[in-house]
Amino acid sequence: MKPHWLNWRVILVGIAILLVSGTIIYSQYVSGKIAREERKNVEAWVEAQRTILNSSDSASINLATKISTENSQIPIIETNEKDAITGNYLNLDSTRVKEDKDYLNRKLAEFKRYNNNAIVLVLKENPYTANKYYYGESELLKEVQLYPIVQLIIVALFITIAIVALQTANKSAQNQLWASMAKETAHQLGTPVSSLQGWLELLKENEANNAIVPEIAKDVNRLLLITDRFGKIGSEPQLEWRKPAEQIHHMVDYMKRRTGGQVNFIFDDAMIADTKALLSPPLFDWVVENLIKNALDAIEGNGTITITASTNEVYALIDVTDTGKGISKTHLNDVFKPGFTTKRRGWGLGLSLSKRIIEQYHKGKLFVKWSEPGKGSTFRIILPLQRSAEQ
Repeated sequence: MKPHWLNWRVILVGIAILLVSGTIIYSQYVSGKIAREERKNVEAWVEAQRTILNSSDSASINLATKISTENSQIPIIETNEKDAITGNYLNLDSTRVKEDKDYLNRKLAEFKRYNNNAIVLVLKENPYTANKYYYGESELLKEVQLYPIVQLIIVALFITIAIVALQTANKSAQNQLWASMAKETAHQLGTPVSSLQGWLELLKENEANNAIVPEIAKDVNRLLLITDRFGKIGSEPQLEWRKPAEQIHHMVDYMKRRTGGQVNFIFDDAMIADTKALLSPPLFDWVVENLIKNALDAIEGNGTITITASTNEVYALIDVTDTGKGISKTHLNDVFKPGFTTKRRGWGLGLSLSKRIIEQYHKGKLFVKWSEPGKGSTFRIILPLQRSAEQ
């Protein structure tokens, strides 16, 4: 059985870690090999200096001079036996040496950190006189050591682009699926609802049906509203300047009539009573209805549902709070996923649709602001108001 945490993202990251780890190990092996070769080269260079100073054989001096001049990569600083810089150096910026009096001292400290085991050239035994040679990393060695970091950045960039591309493709496919499903649902509902409207007209012709016709008409109108909602989900809805407070009042009144007296509704709209936002009234009503229904399920028919609203002149903030059973931490990241539900009945689409309506069509946000098991939950809607300047 595959572990629940194992998915393509984890596999992709695992492969990237293996690649980078392998590269780092190999780069360390190569850099170590280069470092050993460079020490041998410095030792050969120092030996060449010894030959130049002490030998009288022209052939040996010529060879030593050739070895000495071939080192054009490894930086070297010469000190005396007391570690005082003599002023001789190799492969360092001569301009910096002239302009910055402390430059050689800083480089010497750097070389000692890199390799404090100086190569010593004894000039005289008594009194003891010697030159010490400290060396640093060549440009080649630095590049080899930096290679894993560069590769890590490239791999991280590749993974990021791949994930973003896959998420974009998945989101596009999901959006297309949602739209197709919504259009098909609206289409399938349209025919029977039209038929019901026809039968309702026939029932109105008989006065004996006057008692039931209004109730049937309410149900038919409800079906028409549902059909209209699905039709708007399947296409780009037209937004209108409306007062969110009025829409919320309408849905609260509607839900009050359909719940028992044991549910207490509180709506404080003092701060946004006159605030307007670009809304699709049927879809925004659907969101509020879904959040209230979610709260009703949480309190199981007995408790308080509080709706508070405020504005900071840029956004309208609407909170729907219940005194229900709350949401466990393990489910907080799943509540807006299509198909997720803790109820025995239901498709788990209400909150998912609500989030899509607020974030895709109204350019706002919908999220769980607070939840504690046994105490309740708060869902927050954020609606942008700044677009009024565009109108």
